[in-house]
Amino acid sequence: MSLARRATAELAGTGLLVAAVVGSGIAAARLSPHDTGLQLLENAVATGLALSALILTFGSVSGAHFNPAVSAVDWWLARRTGTGLTSGELTAYIGAQTAGSIGGAVLANLMFRLPAVTPAATTRHGPHLWLAECIATCGLVLLIVSLARSGRTSAAPAAVGAYIAAAYWWTSSTSFANPAVTIGRTLSDTFAGIAPTSAPGFLAAQAAGALLALAAIAWWFPHARPAAGLIVPHEQEATSR
Repeated sequence: MSLARRATAELAGTGLLVAAVVGSGIAAARLSPHDTGLQLLENAVATGLALSALILTFGSVSGAHFNPAVSAVDWWLARRTGTGLTSGELTAYIGAQTAGSIGGAVLANLMFRLPAVTPAATTRHGPHLWLAECIATCGLVLLIVSLARSGRTSAAPAAVGAYIAAAYWWTSSTSFANPAVTIGRTLSDTFAGIAPTSAPGFLAAQAAGALLALAAIAWWFPHARPAAGLIVPHEQEATSR
């Protein structure tokens, strides 16, 4: 696949993911206005299911990263294996993911008859939330790479969607685990929003989580199976062209 095709797939996939996160949060707040727990459940289930569907849709095109942390780890691991993103591809992926996240937030706002952009006012700040984001991101990246390196990428759509839906509940931060999604969520003052002033702490924690995942990968999964890539094996990508 050409880089242009892969980058636009990352843009669209990340955009639809953020639209699902923000849109389901808005719907949950409107449908269950007096029950925060139910709102979180609705938001988590919708996000997990949407993520699984998006991985199935775009996995054979771009690998369905939708996450700068995942793309950065893919690029780093490629330095040893020779299979993964180059520096130029990483730049294109991260740019597409960030643009897609912004577009997805705008789309969700407009679908629910809200202003296209309203900076979020929900403050999410504190060491406990940063720790949660670090662990959530580490777990997500470790899951993805473990599936790739053990030849079980066919399980990725269900496994990744289930992980994110569950991590909404077992992390105090509700598991953003994605720098692009974090940026998108600053643009909607709704249930899923995060104040722009809180975003840097989350971004730093997510970067730390990705580094922690790399250490865990080096210890537990030091060797990749032949032709294994992130989310979708490159061998499978080749047969789909």
